[in-house]
Amino acid sequence: MNRIGILAAGLTLGVGLSAPATAATSVSIGISGWTGFAPLTLAKQAGIFEKHGLDVTLKKVPQASRPLAIASGDLQCAATTVETWLVWNANGVTTKQIFQLDKSYGADGIVARNDIKTVADLKGKSVASSAPGTSPYFMLAWVLNKNGMSTKDVTVVNLEPDAAAQAFLAGQNDAAVTYEPFISAVREKSDQGHILVTTLDYPMVLDTVGCTPEFLKANPDAAKALADSYFEALDLIKSDPAKSYETMGADVKQSAKE
Repeated sequence: MNRIGILAAGLTLGVGLSAPATAATSVSIGISGWTGFAPLTLAKQAGIFEKHGLDVTLKKVPQASRPLAIASGDLQCAATTVETWLVWNANGVTTKQIFQLDKSYGADGIVARNDIKTVADLKGKSVASSAPGTSPYFMLAWVLNKNGMSTKDVTVVNLEPDAAAQAFLAGQNDAAVTYEPFISAVREKSDQGHILVTTLDYPMVLDTVGCTPEFLKANPDAAKALADSYFEALDLIKSDPAKSYETMGADVKQSAKE
């Protein structure tokens, strides 16, 4: 090969070596501070999403606002409960569930003042819960129905789970529908109230991740990458629990122990 041929080959090789890597798939996921979503935070902080070719933005969006954010394009995916997806789809926010996150074993529940001993005692009381179409509201309606009542038998005060728990601990409302880590906060202040029921008594909360069909069609590998990232985060929790709990706790201003 002459010198010109060698130079041309070298330039061709150089172009190949300097070609940019495939751009990461950008995706915004709507979540809350619910403990079951914490592995998503870990996947973000530990670089697991990036490893799987994803540029993930996790946005804390109230559950009642998440369908609006999806419809507007601000979110491409979200984490929420199975029945919530059904409500969103019924209301025209088309989504597709792609993998299961968790099933609640006592991590969702209703806290109440100490003089409220049974679900029947909630009749005529004020109960803080997020809006209709959300998991907490569904849980309240479900539990009341199982005890011969409906939401018409209580005064529902619309507050998100964290705000509901904080208001309860501040002496507001007779009961609140919330989840971990906020249930534990009530448990630690027994003078304020107690845990009336949880999903151990009424198993009905199952969380999944879902995305818009448009996003999944445009990014056919994204669903597997998201699922693989989540389950790799679970493996990291098993292999390095101390650091993982510290990372996940910091996101909701909790210690690793909490």
